[in-house]
Amino acid sequence: MTEQSKRPLTADDLKTINVLSDPQFSPQGNSFAFVSTAANDDNNYTSHLFMQSLNRAQPRQWTFANAKNSHPRFSPDGKKIVFQSDRSGTQQIWLLHTDGGEARQLTTFKHGAVNPEWSNDGSYIIFSAPLEKQDDVTNQHELSEDERRKEKEAKSKQPLVVNRLQYKSDAKAFHDEKRSQLVKYSLKEETFEQLTSADADHLLEDMAPDGKHLLFSANLSDDADYELTNDLYLLNVSTHETTTLTNGKGQYGHARFSPNGEKVACLGHQFAYQGATLNDLYIFDISSGESTCLSSKWDFQLGDAMIGDTRIGQSETGPIWSEDGNHLFFIGTDSGSTSLYQADLTGELQVLYEDNNHVFGFTLYGNNCILGVSTPTDPGNFHQLDQDGHLTPLTDANNEFLAEVSLSEPEALTFQADDGWEVQGWLMRPYGFDASKKYPFILEVHGGPHAMYGQTFFHEMQLLASKGYVVLYTNPRGSHGYGQEFVDACRADYGGKDYTDLMTAVDYVLDKYDFIDHDRLGVTGGSYGGFMTNWIVSHTNRFKAAVTQRCISNWLSFYGVSDIGYFFTKWELGKNLLEDPEALWNFSPLKYAKNVETPLLIVHGENDYRCPIEQSEQLFITLKQLRKEVEFVRFPDANHELSRSGKPDMRIERLNHITRWFEAYL
Repeated sequence: MTEQSKRPLTADDLKTINVLSDPQFSPQGNSFAFVSTAANDDNNYTSHLFMQSLNRAQPRQWTFANAKNSHPRFSPDGKKIVFQSDRSGTQQIWLLHTDGGEARQLTTFKHGAVNPEWSNDGSYIIFSAPLEKQDDVTNQHELSEDERRKEKEAKSKQPLVVNRLQYKSDAKAFHDEKRSQLVKYSLKEETFEQLTSADADHLLEDMAPDGKHLLFSANLSDDADYELTNDLYLLNVSTHETTTLTNGKGQYGHARFSPNGEKVACLGHQFAYQGATLNDLYIFDISSGESTCLSSKWDFQLGDAMIGDTRIGQSETGPIWSEDGNHLFFIGTDSGSTSLYQADLTGELQVLYEDNNHVFGFTLYGNNCILGVSTPTDPGNFHQLDQDGHLTPLTDANNEFLAEVSLSEPEALTFQADDGWEVQGWLMRPYGFDASKKYPFILEVHGGPHAMYGQTFFHEMQLLASKGYVVLYTNPRGSHGYGQEFVDACRADYGGKDYTDLMTAVDYVLDKYDFIDHDRLGVTGGSYGGFMTNWIVSHTNRFKAAVTQRCISNWLSFYGVSDIGYFFTKWELGKNLLEDPEALWNFSPLKYAKNVETPLLIVHGENDYRCPIEQSEQLFITLKQLRKEVEFVRFPDANHELSRSGKPDMRIERLNHITRWFEAYL
């Protein structure tokens, strides 16, 4: 079937897409496990575990319950898999034999248990559990559905007493007294032992080869409520003695022991450019305490900074050691794509795979490598990478969807900003494109701002193209992928050169492509992209329709209402509320509301703690009182992640409102 004979993509297609994640090689290296996630009929998501043999065409499904099953980890002998699942009502740890049979529930913790990892001899498992100070891990009882409902009702009738600066977050809403602690489960004795107890969240990073130690990250500072540092710690599993590896001045994570257990590799930085600081790759010598930065001469982001709206589920991005301990493997973000890299212990860098697409995860076994790859016309599949850098497909997750739906292949663009800086972008042509016709146009602006658009599948972009729009998305200064100077360049300049980059991009494509209708231009974006949409329509009237999503309109109030406002405002704008309120007001689109002539749709989630809905409320009331053309759509039970991991029906409804608005005005 040709692209011309295929049907256009719809908003409802969001429910048909299977999203693959978390590939994990078996200890024998002849197969790997992975997770597949899709929307279900209950307006939620189901995740299943699969096993894919390198010698077979089809994967074998391991879990079948209508639940979220994830984080599969093979036992060292390959005979069992431990994973997490909410099939009992709460995320708990389960054990499954790889030769078949029913999964067995290992934990019944009141508030759940997640992220299990095996010891190297397979005798015990370490996992994380939210615990209160008085909780006893040897006497945990999982609540029934009725008990959970009653507890929630009782809690809703009690006032919330707040005495911490960090008392809420978009991921958890209002915080409570539970902290994520590390727990050891012995398979032979079937006993639990709590390993950490500090008043902090502990994240397991890795298990030592000798089984006697583990690595975790946490902020154990006495000033933790005021600091955003995150250190690495070595913990003796028997004595619970803790040794600090890092210096208390930065953020560190993705830490891994070397094969001999003598070194630790990790990613991190020390806030040289606040939240716009590129990650570095560090090596810590455990015995001497010395550290080495391998990436001091590199100028790209380590890890995956790609933005998309269909990447549900975590995947490994590195660093991962080679078997001989002489090399490290990791994903890096550069120029609109992500690639697989290798570095030796002197910092000598080699690209193992790059092909102008999105590498979202990988797993290694000796010289064997499985890559998860997404492209603008494929939500993602797993491939085997050979020694010459070629890929052999192993999965075909969305073959039926891709066989019947026409997708737009973006054209990469590079243009010069008004000061000579190069800016990258992509242009999508509409469904059934005819070069002799004129088409309406939509500019998409990403959030972050320190993130990156690029060569990955983006359902929202494809939907707009399927509806007959030319779609442009770019990486203005402030984006990842173009080095430290570029990603830092928007700080203290919001609405400055980042704005002119976007307007120059629009000018460039209007001049280059005669199939764009200059009188039918639209713009949309979320989070920082919502701020920028507000800024654009309050500083130019060239756009005939705009949709601002989970936006920022007033930095004065954002400082105190956002879960990150008290530090993000200073980081990004250079001032906090008490230092220079006038500067914050000058950065606020709300100040310029009287200039808005573009019909504006405001979209926001009720439970957004990152950019709280009051930001949209202020904008709506101000524009409405000024008798501007404005509409406000509030999404119940939705946080900042509405467009990426929100309820499927709400995600589709959001897309329908966006396309409705553009259809009405463009």
